[in-house]
Amino acid sequence: MSTFLNTQVGKNQLTPRQIMTDPILFLAFGFGSGLAKKAPGTCGTLAAVPLYCLLAQTGNLFYSVITIVVTIVGIWICGLAADKLGEHDFGGIVWDEIAGYLITLWWIPFSWQGVALGFILFRFFDILKPWPIKWVDRRVKGGFGIMLDDVLAGVFANLVLILGW
Repeated sequence: MSTFLNTQVGKNQLTPRQIMTDPILFLAFGFGSGLAKKAPGTCGTLAAVPLYCLLAQTGNLFYSVITIVVTIVGIWICGLAADKLGEHDFGGIVWDEIAGYLITLWWIPFSWQGVALGFILFRFFDILKPWPIKWVDRRVKGGFGIMLDDVLAGVFANLVLILGW
């Protein structure tokens, strides 16, 4: 199992057990997906796919409310998680990817092509961080900073989907 998962996490060297049993860290680590040694952000985005599929069936109003709540509460979750880890924007904190993916598919009609293209576009913008995403990532700190670059990546991906739809 340690081949795929980090065994010590952050400067405070938390264990996977500590992360999975702490409600804040469990959420911040995307229900455990952020414990992946390789590509935790991609794993966190993958963890968002079933959540999106569930929410996509509820209608735009409920989807919008949940997306806004996930994003706003994410500032607090990510900030607390960073404090507990002793490290700002640790790669395993993936709640921001979950919010970013939900933003990517906001107001996009459900289709499996949309799910896949949204995933690819969100990861593209999150990894490459074109301006102003990179500027925000480097300068804005705390839970707000952890969330904001992924929110922007989600907005960029969403705009591409809307323009292409």
